[in-house]
Amino acid sequence: MKKKSKFLSEFKQFISRGNVMDMAVGIIMGSAFTNIVNSLVNDLIMPAVGMLLGGLNFSDLKIVLSPAVGDVAEVALYYGSFIQKTIDFLIIALAVFCMIKVLNRLHRKKEAEAAAEAPAPVDPQVELLTEIRDLLKK
Repeated sequence: MKKKSKFLSEFKQFISRGNVMDMAVGIIMGSAFTNIVNSLVNDLIMPAVGMLLGGLNFSDLKIVLSPAVGDVAEVALYYGSFIQKTIDFLIIALAVFCMIKVLNRLHRKKEAEAAAEAPAPVDPQVELLTEIRDLLKK
């Protein structure tokens, strides 16, 4: 019984740590961001790319190895789907890169502002001499 309560106690401590909660929030936000990027790619970018390529829809491109016969479905290599997913990946990678670039720029700006507000570091020798002076005054 003691082992079980120790296990539960350790699990409770693990699950309530900040890192786990941060990770959970990150996963939820990542999932929401994925939906936004997928909509961007599927609803805005790929129709424009398809129009530029003369109405070509990548997902329809395939090589039929064995046509459908009766109840047996066709066997095909859907290379267009692979091209589509590769383009999706590249666009998502570009979107994430741009987002990280903006966040890094904001972070650097915040660090520069904090550095400008922080007092200049005092030379240890000057600080020691100041302390000696103050002691001698007393």
